[in-house]
Amino acid sequence: MTQLRFTITLVLAAWLISSSAFSQGTGKIKGTIRTSDGVGAEFVNVGLKGLSKGSTANAKGEYEIKNIEAGKYILIASFIGLETKEIAVDVKSGETTVLSDITLKENAQTLTEVVISAQGKLQRESSEYVSKMNLKNLENPQVYTTITRELLREQLVFSIDDALKNAPGVSKMWEATGRSGDGGSYYNSRGFILQSKLRNGIAGNVSTKIDAANLESIEVIKGPSATLFGSSLTSYGGLINRVTKKPFAKFGGELSYSTGSFGFNRISADINTPLDSAKNILLRVNTAYNYEGSFQDNGFGKMFVFAPSLSYKVNEKLSFNIDAEIFSGQNQGNTLFFFPFGQTIASLGVNRADQISLDYKRSFSRGDLSQTSRNMNFFGQMNYKISDSWTSSTNFTSTNSYSDGVNPYFYILSKSAVTGISTDIGNGYVSRNDQATENSKDRVIEIQQNFNGDFQLAGMRNRFIGGLDFFQRKADQYFTGVTVDTIATTGSIPTYGNFNLNTLKAAYQAGKGFVYPYNFLTNTYSAYVSDVLNITDNLIVSAGLRIDYFDNKGTYSITTGEKSGGYNQTAFSPKFGLIYMPIKDVVSIFANYQNGFTNQVGNTFGGATFKPEHANQTEAGVKLNALNGKLTTTLSYYDIQVSDLIRADVAHPNFSIQDGTQRSKGFEAEIIAQPLRGFNIIAGFAYNDSKFEKADEDVVGLRPATAMSPYIGNLWLSYRIPEGMVRGLGFGFGGNYASDNKVVNSRSQGTFILPEYTILNATAFYEQSKFRFGVKVDNITDKKYWIGYSTMNPQKLRSFTASLSFRF
Repeated sequence: MTQLRFTITLVLAAWLISSSAFSQGTGKIKGTIRTSDGVGAEFVNVGLKGLSKGSTANAKGEYEIKNIEAGKYILIASFIGLETKEIAVDVKSGETTVLSDITLKENAQTLTEVVISAQGKLQRESSEYVSKMNLKNLENPQVYTTITRELLREQLVFSIDDALKNAPGVSKMWEATGRSGDGGSYYNSRGFILQSKLRNGIAGNVSTKIDAANLESIEVIKGPSATLFGSSLTSYGGLINRVTKKPFAKFGGELSYSTGSFGFNRISADINTPLDSAKNILLRVNTAYNYEGSFQDNGFGKMFVFAPSLSYKVNEKLSFNIDAEIFSGQNQGNTLFFFPFGQTIASLGVNRADQISLDYKRSFSRGDLSQTSRNMNFFGQMNYKISDSWTSSTNFTSTNSYSDGVNPYFYILSKSAVTGISTDIGNGYVSRNDQATENSKDRVIEIQQNFNGDFQLAGMRNRFIGGLDFFQRKADQYFTGVTVDTIATTGSIPTYGNFNLNTLKAAYQAGKGFVYPYNFLTNTYSAYVSDVLNITDNLIVSAGLRIDYFDNKGTYSITTGEKSGGYNQTAFSPKFGLIYMPIKDVVSIFANYQNGFTNQVGNTFGGATFKPEHANQTEAGVKLNALNGKLTTTLSYYDIQVSDLIRADVAHPNFSIQDGTQRSKGFEAEIIAQPLRGFNIIAGFAYNDSKFEKADEDVVGLRPATAMSPYIGNLWLSYRIPEGMVRGLGFGFGGNYASDNKVVNSRSQGTFILPEYTILNATAFYEQSKFRFGVKVDNITDKKYWIGYSTMNPQKLRSFTASLSFRF
């Protein structure tokens, strides 16, 4: 014991002596940073040029850098979006150098706006894509939500699927299948299906699970939006626009590694550099490799992403942007259970997913059933400043998807379907099937020319856009399908392993399958105008119109070698908006009329040609941006009425009539707040009431099976310690709620329900200027739950993730 005490004493003495000796050769720097109006400038970074030492200003603008070797240095004060300040400083051994106050050009209000934008915890104040012009959210009569990359970082989110859990009223219906063309994830908004098909406001479809490696933010724009974006990339529920990271004028980047449950491993890099001394040519490259297994006995997905972005500023008027996105991966896909047409829900003996006899952790297939997917997307933009009031933007995009491989799916069967005895009520069986793609390709080309103006007319400010758009889609897809067998779903299953690649190949070679080629070409020619008019500073009106000519060249038949079924249609799409700000830049009362349409093919019994189907939305609400941006709120009520739906002609079998209607109305609320320093709240709620008003007798008056849950909620709370010894330590907690979802809902088949669920998630992290470490647990309660697009798809159980990032 005496020896131990002596050893401890010796070590302490040595440490004290060495610390004293070390401190004698060092000094420290203290000071204060203020805004132009004398307020302490919080969050400004302070460092020494050429060294890794630094600090961040506290709420009073005060900073301190310790343990600096004696000598002369250049102190740098910087913050994203602000001018960098450089000051010469002479550090003396054993002394504290107190510098004069550093004063920024920005005032406290401007700094607050910059800090909010840079931290990204709150809603972005404006968008250049939602209305194809740079408008503040309070000036825009359309409702939209922005999910920032900083929020994704805080939640350790790596995909669009998980990011959209933060969008009020949006829920995932189907995971990405990876097949070319339409293989991306399906979501629902305001009772209608949509996919993420836009990137920076133009076509950018990805047919796999979309990685967030190169995303700056995600904009979820609500309601029919065909006036500015057409019908090919949008739905009546809105659209999803991915905003990508842009190059900037200095060298820097980030390297990250993440790992977690079910074999999850991910490595990513974000590297930016100027390519010339004048910093007119800038390059930014984002890349990632992602692998994850499944919570079930089989299943996996792996993806490589490479996304370079190059900007070239020729002069003060002309600039170019050239981007690419390359996604290459392989996946087995998620387990999807369908309900066969002609089989009633009553014959299953139950009508809820949690009552079906299924082993939740079984995939019912072998691990060799996979598909290869690729997306190669290219983008080009030329921007030209015509004058102080007018600019031109010329855009080109080419998106190309490819898939090859098998894609298992399943039908839930009743006992009577297996035994042939109609009185056998119950379930416990599935048929195992495949729908494969063979060397399937899908290509989209879009060319878009926009002219933007910001000018005075009769003393009133006008913000105008006029554009021309050419959109072409060419599909060259080849589907094959086969049913393999029927098995029990619980207990010991002797033939469980028979659903494998060799069995599938044998079934196809035996001629048991079907072939479905899908080959077509469509061209769409459009012109559109929109104007935002400030009648006064507080009263804004807007209007827009699109004319759209759709030319379907027909579908190619491999049997006849000819195309058939070609047609063309012309559609008009208007929109109107009204904004009144009783308190300028704080409270905005808005109303809008939005339109969407879908081209339809065919004729009635009398020979009349079908016209485009239309959806018209009326919406009103209030937007709030108060407390210097610390409280952002949107409340709205919408009513979408769909007309000219095609339905069966009862009087003339095998024909249809175009007089159907559907109505989808509801309420949405979003609150993004920072009530206390370091504490953030993101909350959303949505209610949707959707039904067929004039439709086939089988569904009239009922909620569509694709409308998803009528009640949806999201919540995220986070706190980051703003100062002190553990400054940068933070915690987050939240989750999602969805009410019962009727994925089968008709009088002939019955109603099948995916039960309501509440999923809780949490994070903890420690972040400094040069590194970040975070951990996350998803589905804390290990909840079994399902989503579906007329299907029941079991979702991931509890999982853990850890991530480490280094910045340079």
